[in-house]
Amino acid sequence: MKIVEKYSHLNGLEFLLVHKSELWQEIESVIHSIDAEKCKTKISKEKTKSGKLLYSPIDMNAVFKEKLYELKWEESRVSYWVTKDERLIRKTIAMPPDMQKQEIEKQNETAIFSYRVPLKTQILSSFS
Repeated sequence: MKIVEKYSHLNGLEFLLVHKSELWQEIESVIHSIDAEKCKTKISKEKTKSGKLLYSPIDMNAVFKEKLYELKWEESRVSYWVTKDERLIRKTIAMPPDMQKQEIEKQNETAIFSYRVPLKTQILSSFS
């Protein structure tokens, strides 16, 4: 598999490149080691694509999980609230989730619930 585009949520990629480059290298190595064609196991039921073989998100996630676990990665779930206002997100991110929501709504913004941030233990410990 190859990387064709990148999206850096809250400058996460830049953080990895500058502060944890070895983790980014592990991520890239996992991506490049996956044979995406083996994940083409889903048969489309769409009218225009009926019977066509597609990439299975379930199979692809399973392969990623397996390969990341081999490198001692673990899943960690973190719940938090976000909004369109980046400055407000940065202001509230360290608050407990219930306070985040209150603060966002106090600013007349829509609070959007987010969760499931898989992180490697080393990243978590760097924020402790």
